[in-house]
Amino acid sequence: MAHVLGYHASRDFVPLYAVYALLFADRGIGAAQISVLFLVWSLTGFVCEVPSGAWADTYDRRRLLVVSAAVYAVGFSLWMLWQTFTGFALGFVCWGLSSALVSGTFESLVYDELVERGERGDYPRLIGWAQSTAMLANLAATASAALLLHVDGYRAVGWVSVGFAGVQGLLAATLPVSQRARHAADPVEAGEAASRYLRMLRAGLAESRRHPDVRRVLLLASAMVGLTAYDEYFPLVARAHHVETTVVPVLVAVTVTGQAVGTALTGRSARLRAGAVGALLGAGAVLVSVGALVTPYAGFVAIGVGYGMLNNAMLVGETRLQDAITGPARATVTSVLGLLEEVVALSVYAAFALGSHLLGFPALVALLGVPTAIVALAVARWLPARDDVVGVVGDSSAGVSQF
Repeated sequence: MAHVLGYHASRDFVPLYAVYALLFADRGIGAAQISVLFLVWSLTGFVCEVPSGAWADTYDRRRLLVVSAAVYAVGFSLWMLWQTFTGFALGFVCWGLSSALVSGTFESLVYDELVERGERGDYPRLIGWAQSTAMLANLAATASAALLLHVDGYRAVGWVSVGFAGVQGLLAATLPVSQRARHAADPVEAGEAASRYLRMLRAGLAESRRHPDVRRVLLLASAMVGLTAYDEYFPLVARAHHVETTVVPVLVAVTVTGQAVGTALTGRSARLRAGAVGALLGAGAVLVSVGALVTPYAGFVAIGVGYGMLNNAMLVGETRLQDAITGPARATVTSVLGLLEEVVALSVYAAFALGSHLLGFPALVALLGVPTAIVALAVARWLPARDDVVGVVGDSSAGVSQF
């Protein structure tokens, strides 16, 4: 477990996360150009998501994680060495490609390795702790950014971020996984790689469309995850309540803490029935909606608790997808989920962009609870149960602790 947690945490320990928008502005990049940069980032991930999943079903998954870390480091290095719109855009292309290489690859590698070890039932607990550790690493990176700015400005923040991308690559290279989990099938000769890539791509897309449980979970999980995209607006909710700028990070930290606790408890909620998962999702949506409207301090406590519940339900949905996949293209199917999540998230961003002309951010966040509640009803009715062959969490904890 320590290897997986360390790898996942290293990807989120990036001090640049907290200040990259400020870096752009201080280098003369205007608000409209910053929005274009975000679009470049999003579109890169959108285009590369499913093709990279097929790569993970064709080639060595552990090596792809190493390549992802290298691309990550190149992107941040570009931001340090080429501080123009073009340099920042290329850095975002690298970031988007790196994220696409990890998405689907990491989850499939972990799941197949646990299946290989006979520890499949531990997947929800392990992936939940991985997500929780990543959130804590994100908090630590945010705090370190403030210290690094005092040491040597953006240069210190940027190069430390590059260094941790290198650490991520080293941890990826040493993940203790079997040959079978790394390839999802037997390795092929170089001349056969292209044809196998196309077979994996077709197999993953076909299973996503035709397998009833897979198709159902893809739709439900993508809606559950995509609708949580409003976390980007939590700072603006605080500002709308006239919270001082210096206090906003503290309130945002409350929501991240709730997220970390919620994901850490995924192992406990993994076996909940569909109705209970739907109730968890619906209750979380209500808490976030109410919290966005009331006084900011008590409100953000409610948001933190609700957001933790939403993330817990979200991870339960994602683990049900792994259980539902039966074909050889696990990473490809998982990447289809990432693509659908991006579509839902982009819809949320578009709704906020249009609605902001009529309503404030607290009201918009509160209103997003309506579609989330509708999704909760669908989850309660259609989310498949975990199958009975999954082992009891904890029976093989000794084996997982070595992973």
